[in-house]
Formats: sequence, structure tokens, C-alpha cells
Amino acid sequence: MRKNGLSLVIILVAVLLLSGCATFLPYGQLYTNVKAPVAATGDVSYSKVGTATATSILGIVATGDASIDAAARDGGITEIKYVDYEVNNILGIYGQYTTTVYGD
Repeated sequence: MRKNGLSLVIILVAVLLLSGCATFLPYGQLYTNVKAPVAATGDVSYSKVGTATATSILGIVATGDASIDAAARDGGITEIKYVDYEVNNILGIYGQYTTTVYGD
């Protein structure tokens, strides 16, 4: 009986670690550190950069403004050329989400 219980626990843990939802960004169950583009215009030359960040703790509390508007304001940008997105997440315990805007 004990061997069957251990096998069941191993199977459940494997299913949890290997399953997931499809996302537009690569996502790791244990650790995620990804930079990805959001949008770009035809001209990607820029003179200013602005960032905006939001933080999540335990997937229970999330604070911050990681909007494109907040990042543009941070960099004093009035004409957005392109936008990048960065995700850092450790076990779902701590997550940091940063939007970076490039423009003039």
C-alpha cells in the first residue's frame, strides 16, 4: 500500500510540473526569466527609454503599474517606437513584470 501511495504522489507531482496553459510567452513552472517584444513600428531608432514595473507576491498580492503609458511617462516619451516586456518569476512566489518603451 505504501509503495502505491508513493507512486501516486510521484505521478501527481510530475503532472503538475509538466502541465500548463499555453501562453504567448515562454513560461517555466519553477523559474522564468524572459524578455520578449510587444510591438514595434517600422522605424526602431530611438533616443529615450522608459520602464514601468509591477510585482506579484505568492500570486496573492500584486502591485505596480507596468503599463505602456507609465513606461512612456517614465522616459519622457511622446512618440513610441517599440515596446519590450520582461518577466522574472520564481516558483510563483515572487514575480516581477517590466515594460520597457523606446521612443522619442
